Amino acid sequence: MPCLGGIVLRGSSLTHSAAAERNRLLEKPKDLIDEADMLVSVYLLAVLASTGVEGAFTVGTDSSNVRVRENEGADLTCKPSADFGSTPRVEWKFNVLNAQRFVVFDGKPTESYANRVELLNNGVRFNKVTRGDNGEYECEVSGNNNFGKVIVKLTVLVPVGAPVCNIPTSVTTDGKAILRCSDKVGSPPPNYKWYKGDTLLPEDPKKFPNFKNSTYRINPINGNLEFSPVTKADSGAYYCEAVNSAGPAKRCKAVRMEVEDVNTGGIVAAVIVSLLLVALLIGGLWYANKKGYLPTRSESKPKPSVIYQPPSSRGGEEEEDGEFRQKSSFVV
Repeated sequence: MPCLGGIVLRGSSLTHSAAAERNRLLEKPKDLIDEADMLVSVYLLAVLASTGVEGAFTVGTDSSNVRVRENEGADLTCKPSADFGSTPRVEWKFNVLNAQRFVVFDGKPTESYANRVELLNNGVRFNKVTRGDNGEYECEVSGNNNFGKVIVKLTVLVPVGAPVCNIPTSVTTDGKAILRCSDKVGSPPPNYKWYKGDTLLPEDPKKFPNFKNSTYRINPINGNLEFSPVTKADSGAYYCEAVNSAGPAKRCKAVRMEVEDVNTGGIVAAVIVSLLLVALLIGGLWYANKKGYLPTRSESKPKPSVIYQPPSSRGGEEEEDGEFRQKSSFVV
């Protein structure tokens, strides 16, 4: 009997099981090829993702977020793909205050950066950065009628200084009080914490049993501590602490805030005193007017001008007699 791969052939036809086994053996190499192609594709995608290159005419960078301490050097990289050609045009721009400023233009650093920026094969190097260099930098590449860019964020690390605190010393109950804290030195911008005495105030007081009745809100970004409304229990000494990733935390001097009830008696007394002063003023004016100490309307009017007009009927004869006569009017 003919035999194929251990399968017995009966006559000129194959059994159903033999045909299935043969098809499986013939399709197995194809499955292996498909699996190998899939593994190669995954590997290539992984390599492209790790290098930052996803396709034609792309621009990559070694790091899109560069952090360096003030007065130290920093490298910003920009790597265009080969599709742009061997000598693509590369420009660097600094995004500041919703505007852009050239750092590299026409193949060289601009005047304001010439003394502290130098060109690299794939980027630029700051010899010394300052806190004014904080921000985003765009590397724009053009070549072969195509354009691409990459953004690199530069963070200059500066420790915080002693924050400035504005804490009211006296507030009234059921009113609103805002305690402010700010630091203009630290980079990146710091987060803020508030203390009452030696106790750290949690940002969400409702999560802590000891603070569940508190009425304050803390904004860790702008440094505001707001009480609305203020209660007698909020009296105490407060201070703020600022901290960022560049150095140790700093705090301001503690200031005591007293919460007092509204002084109703004092307000009533002030109103009565004000009414008495108004009454005295009106009475004084009436008395002065009665005694004639105040000027009257008639005295304030200006005196009318007096015009003298002599008769002119005998003007010619009187001159002949040698006597003086005024012919024209004059003002007395």
